[in-house]
Parts: sequence; C-alpha cells; structure tokens
Amino acid sequence: MIEVMVAMVVLAAGVLSLVSILTQGLRANYQTQIQYIAQQKAQEAMESIFTARDTRLYTTAAINNVSNGGIFMNGAMPLCAPGPDGLFGTADDDCTQPDSITIAPGPDNIFGTADDIKINLNPWMTRTIVIAPAANTNNLKTITVTINWTFQGQTSQYQLLSFISNFS
Repeated sequence: MIEVMVAMVVLAAGVLSLVSILTQGLRANYQTQIQYIAQQKAQEAMESIFTARDTRLYTTAAINNVSNGGIFMNGAMPLCAPGPDGLFGTADDDCTQPDSITIAPGPDNIFGTADDIKINLNPWMTRTIVIAPAANTNNLKTITVTINWTFQGQTSQYQLLSFISNFS
C-alpha cells in the first residue's frame, strides 16, 4: 500500500511539472506572436517616414519630431489609423479607428469580411517615434521607433533603428 502511494506521489509530481512546462510554452508562444506584431508595427511606421521623404509630401525639415519643428508627435502614442497624410505618428492620426489585427475569420469562415474577429491594439500597445540628428554627420538623422506593450502584467518593448538622409 505504501509503495502505491509513493508511486502516485511521484507520478503526480511528474504530471504537474509537465503541465507547468506546457503553460510556460503557451505563454512564450503568445509573447512571440505579440513581439512579431510589434516588429511589423515598428516597420510600418518606419516605412511611412521614408515614404514622406521619397514622395516629397513634406520638406526634409518637417521630417522631425514636433519639438524640433517637425510633424511627428513626441512621446508614446496609441496605435491609430493614419490620417489624411497617410503617415503614422502625426497629429492627424485617426484614433476613432484604433489599430487592430485580425486573428480569425468570422462566422462566415472567410478572411477579409466585416465579421472577422479582431483584437484592438489600443491601449496596451504604444508607438514612440524619435528623430534626431546623427552625430558628426550632416544631412543624416537617426530614426528610432519603439513599440511598448504590456501582456499579463509584464511590460516589453521592441525597438527599430534606422537612418534617413535628405536624399532618396
């Protein structure tokens, strides 16, 4: 009888450790998905900055933060739809249409229709765009796009760094 009880305790400990490992794996998998979304949102903002330069939508001086006389907002901003200028992180962003991702088709089982299941990225994900002059180089600026998010009480961030010159 004692041998059976000891065997059950050992078996229960083994099963509980497997459940713990499975839970940690699922959490890591979801965190990886969130990090991928953050990477894409940072890249999206970076591409809009280069588009502003390449299309000459704004002058080179305007491709800067508001505090330096530019059009890109200072500080962490919610992820919103771009405004009429088509650029992310500017004053005309449309926060009545918060950024979201589609995670599954709706009841019709077709992606891209109005009934798709979406997750709103606001307010748990923010984007900060910092544009600063590059050290010791004329006509060159550094762009740092930082995406911050909080998931299950844990705060994380993804940062994308690039350079932009006056020339396309």
